[in-house]
Amino acid sequence: MQRMPAKVNVLLVGGGGREHALAAAMKRSPRLGALYTTHPDNPGLAALCRPTDIPFDLKEMYRLEQFCGRAAIDLVVVGPEAPLAAGLADRLTSERTKVFGPTAEAARLESSKAWAKQLMRSASIPTAEARVFKDAESALTYVRTRDEALVVKASGLASGKGVYVCEGKQEAFDAVRAMFVERRFGDAGSEVVIEERLQGPEVSVFAIVDGRNMVILDACQDHKRLLEGDAGPNTGGMGAYCPTPLIDGPTMQAVWRQVLAPTVDALRREGFEYRGVLYAGLMLTPGGPKVLEFNVRFGDPECQCLVDRLPGDVVELLFAAASGRLEEVRLDDAPAAGSVCCIVLAAAGYPDAPQAGAVIEGVPEAEAMPGVRVYHAGTRRDGERRLVVAGGRVLNVVGSGATLEEARQRALAAADAIRFAGKQLRRDIGHQALSVKAGKRR
Repeated sequence: MQRMPAKVNVLLVGGGGREHALAAAMKRSPRLGALYTTHPDNPGLAALCRPTDIPFDLKEMYRLEQFCGRAAIDLVVVGPEAPLAAGLADRLTSERTKVFGPTAEAARLESSKAWAKQLMRSASIPTAEARVFKDAESALTYVRTRDEALVVKASGLASGKGVYVCEGKQEAFDAVRAMFVERRFGDAGSEVVIEERLQGPEVSVFAIVDGRNMVILDACQDHKRLLEGDAGPNTGGMGAYCPTPLIDGPTMQAVWRQVLAPTVDALRREGFEYRGVLYAGLMLTPGGPKVLEFNVRFGDPECQCLVDRLPGDVVELLFAAASGRLEEVRLDDAPAAGSVCCIVLAAAGYPDAPQAGAVIEGVPEAEAMPGVRVYHAGTRRDGERRLVVAGGRVLNVVGSGATLEEARQRALAAADAIRFAGKQLRRDIGHQALSVKAGKRR
């Protein structure tokens, strides 16, 4: 089996804030050789990475395969889920090149919620009771028979937006019609999962997996709703923080024993040696943690919090996982101290109709503040080299501090220093954790 080279040449796939954060973390590694990006239009990535000499197109994976040979790529790190679902890891893995990210078959954990539900049932992994439907009529008939609150999900990839948490039957009816009749999520909604609505706080747990072994990372909490107080429409994520006090040591042990380890074992029984990030979105119910969904990559914006808290050298860690050799990596014994808080700055009109083109000012001032990092998610340079809005989620502002409140205040101060027309943000990231701590103090 291939040993890790003294200097590791890396190809980073993806062009958002998550990938900018991963690139920044890898640039701090003494084991990094050359670092290439598939998305040099992202100004943050352009400042850290070399561009590939080919356009990124999943319909022409052979070009990336050829590039990996020309550039002597040792490690491919895949950020987003779509390339994994399309089979990029299958195509690029070779005797020399290792891929941090699962095969297309294993990526069905995320690309098919219906398949993931079946796997969880086979492994007795705790999750919400659910049914799978392929047409509107049978789904609507099922909703009519249910008295409990329901959640309606597109089974396929919908960029984190194909989920309706319904308050009543009418909302569930509307959600089913949005999937099947309006086809709001295209082919992702051609198969629909309808499940019971669980109650409790949501948390995200991540593990680095090499097929057999795993390293469990800090638990995070994402904030999906657009507005403060967890109101408004679902988004790709308006902010996150870690570690979260909502999940304690015994609960994390239960997550490892009941969720993470059985999932990796079930995948192996299916014939898949899962290598990459295993992300369990959990609801902490009165009956214990239950899986809401699996993702097969780092969360966005959770990754922006986690990168500075990864144990050991990030390049060594990712290469070892991709090579099936996690047991050979030297990890830090103690978890990193303090807290990290990420606040997403979103464009006007996000999430339904984000407006591009607004000029962004104040990023250098924000980056100069102590304990602050700024990652580019949806930005570009215009013809006059000005930084402008180019996506729904524009910038990720990350604050670090001794406490969550200090980290959040640093992130908020930096977020306020950044200016663009129509800027949206939440100022209450971490409110559940801070409420828990306030209650304990009383």
